[in-house]
Amino acid sequence: MTDENARPSGKLIVPAMGGLYSGAHDFAETLLRVVAGLALAVHGSAKITDPFGAAGMVESLGFHPGELWSLLLSCTEFFGGILIAAGLFTRPAAFAGMIVLLVTVWFHWITQGQGYMGAEKSILWAAILFFFVIRGANRHSVDARIGRQF
Repeated sequence: MTDENARPSGKLIVPAMGGLYSGAHDFAETLLRVVAGLALAVHGSAKITDPFGAAGMVESLGFHPGELWSLLLSCTEFFGGILIAAGLFTRPAAFAGMIVLLVTVWFHWITQGQGYMGAEKSILWAAILFFFVIRGANRHSVDARIGRQF
């Protein structure tokens, strides 16, 4: 996909801004990927130090055996976040993270009864990761360096 296909067409209200928007496109996308990946890794860093610590919580959601799902949750957040930030195996890492976040939407909205207000951050993060599931990483990524991506 070319950058022209990624952006809506039409004339800018302030045409002089076109060069800035065009020049910052890759930077903005890379910044979003790196920040999202690092935020996910930081969030998962507490879990990775005790990878079985969430076993009871995941079993309460119906995921059995809890030890397995807790380990997968910890690894998905921590290592998946690092992969997303680096832009390595971006699509599968973002997909796994998106699934985790959709489960947290269910947890907060339905299980905890918090509705949209409780699930809002998870919805936003799931949407960000969905973007990278579809888009993949851009030219500023390890995927691009190796010339292969999912």
